[in-house]
Amino acid sequence: MDLSVAAAHVLGDAGAFHASVGRRGRPIAVVGRDPRASGEFLEAAVVAGLASSGVDVLRLGVLPTPAVAYLTSALGADLGVMLSASHNPAPDNGVKFFTRGGYKLPDAVENEIEQRLGEKWDRPVGSSVGRVRDAYGEADRYVAHLLTTLPHRLDGLRVVVDCAHGAAHMVAPEALLRAGAVVETIGAAPDGLNINDGVGSTHLDALKEAVVERGADLGIAYDGDADRCLAVTGDGQEVDGDQIMAVLALAMHADGRLVRDTVVATVMSNLGFKIALRNAGLTMVETAVGDRYVLEAMQEGGFNFGGEQSGHVIMLDHATTGDGLLTSLHVLAEVVRSGRSLAELVSVMTKLPQVLINVRDVDKAKASAPELVAAVARAEAELGDSGRVLIRPSGTEPMIRVMVEAEAPDTAASVAGRLAEVVRTACA
Repeated sequence: MDLSVAAAHVLGDAGAFHASVGRRGRPIAVVGRDPRASGEFLEAAVVAGLASSGVDVLRLGVLPTPAVAYLTSALGADLGVMLSASHNPAPDNGVKFFTRGGYKLPDAVENEIEQRLGEKWDRPVGSSVGRVRDAYGEADRYVAHLLTTLPHRLDGLRVVVDCAHGAAHMVAPEALLRAGAVVETIGAAPDGLNINDGVGSTHLDALKEAVVERGADLGIAYDGDADRCLAVTGDGQEVDGDQIMAVLALAMHADGRLVRDTVVATVMSNLGFKIALRNAGLTMVETAVGDRYVLEAMQEGGFNFGGEQSGHVIMLDHATTGDGLLTSLHVLAEVVRSGRSLAELVSVMTKLPQVLINVRDVDKAKASAPELVAAVARAEAELGDSGRVLIRPSGTEPMIRVMVEAEAPDTAASVAGRLAEVVRTACA
């Protein structure tokens, strides 16, 4: 559905019904947003929907998505609501719900809320309606929580932080400064329209240039709602989520904090990441693409660490969802603890060249066509243990993604190109 003011009001109303289930007394919801211009009025609509349905609302203001998740739990709220379109451009927006305890709502519960959109039910009147109050100061509670997770301070470390003109533009520099780092910022002047515009984790060129020009030790880039982060080494090399996870997984393993020496990651993680874990005696559990699937596998298996190549890293010992600030603080802490540069730390993993081709306007249902299955088998035999093939239908578009990894870029490109042609003919 398109997210209009009316839709946001109805979503708040439907979320209120969920918050009321199993609750004695008046439910409590916390509401946060990123700095998109549309968030200013969509927030008002969601809050109105909640309060008019008998929910007391704490309006958190501009905060990262993981901060809303944390505060849902820390403040004993029955529902958390975040208005953000993450790494998307400013005209987009969306709504994320968190249930009691700060976890994203399961698919089944989201479906229930969707089914209740616009449904008639007895709403409160008079003194039974919800009350709304501002709780902007709760940002400090989130920053304080982040700092309690650090094993030591970051004194002397010089960092350039790219806040994507997004939700982390205040709390990220504050957390890093309080941890002892010397901080310079870019992308920290949101105007409601410039979120993710040429900055942030999806546009690293500005950060790479700033890190090198300013002689910083490294750089950190968040996306618009700061639930993920990527990094840049002191010499301007990009560090993706797989490399970040490799650094943190090995550090946790060395300290005995990695549950059953297992990391949960998606099928899109680079083969080099899996090899690095195997060489360190660690195990990788693979899931479908999407942080909710990573989290589900972590909860089902009792694991405490996982994430995605995009930089969405989940540290369940400290958070209920991916948290870019938390991740970056722990990466910096490992740099300080080890006395090594980020470039040295990520050298534990060798990224295999990875080529991704999106084949559009095809029949996704034919992704298991015999011709394609046979072509994949031939490609896998050609690559052997030094590469892999992944054929993945899009969940939202008439498109099939072809991903190939190999030791040489030319090999990966050649194999991916051949398979893409097979997809076009076999899945027409």
